[in-house]
Amino acid sequence: MSNVPWSAQEFEARLRAKGDRYHIHHPFNIKMRNGELSRKQIQGWVINRFYYQIIIPQKDAAIMANISDRETRRRWVQRILDHDGHGENEGGIEAWTRLGEAVGIPRDELWSLKHVQPAVRFAVDAYLNFARTASWQEAVCSSLTEMFAPAIHKQRLANWPKDYPWVAAEGLEYFRSRINLAERDVEHGLEVTLEHFTSRKQQERALEILQFKLDVLWCMSDAISLAYPDE
Repeated sequence: MSNVPWSAQEFEARLRAKGDRYHIHHPFNIKMRNGELSRKQIQGWVINRFYYQIIIPQKDAAIMANISDRETRRRWVQRILDHDGHGENEGGIEAWTRLGEAVGIPRDELWSLKHVQPAVRFAVDAYLNFARTASWQEAVCSSLTEMFAPAIHKQRLANWPKDYPWVAAEGLEYFRSRINLAERDVEHGLEVTLEHFTSRKQQERALEILQFKLDVLWCMSDAISLAYPDE
């Protein structure tokens, strides 16, 4: 096996090629895209993905706590504000709460987390633990699944109004808001990853880290699919 580092262009291409394992390709998401999920399945997905949403700012805070460079922290903190909200911006967690209400889940029930599947908790907690214990550059690399997120958000915005017309339209704002934010976050995440992972060994490690995060998302879909089978 060659120890020659890949060029920045080839390294980025290999990172992006990991999109083949993004959960947009999971059978449960394919059914969602095709309009084949029941109301109960949609609700179960929203409930369980909410646990991931509320962990995101904790994950980003854990990463930021390990960053010694002030300018990098000033850029990274925006991710926390995007989800927790600030000023008049209510943030992504509130937007997901409204998605829950739009699919028929009362706010208190969603926030109780009582319906979150154990395997979903386990996968998400593993991701949070990784962010706390890994180097901040490795944790940043794990966030690069955002490269593949705009496609899945655009897909839902296009399909849900016709396939799930019972979902209140205002509940889809989360998907709409995340398109531009994900693209901005990817720019920074790629910048860090391409600058830090320069040897062949480091580049291969980066691919392993990205696969780990993809596996977290895939495991979540597995758990949701098992908990809410076709009726």
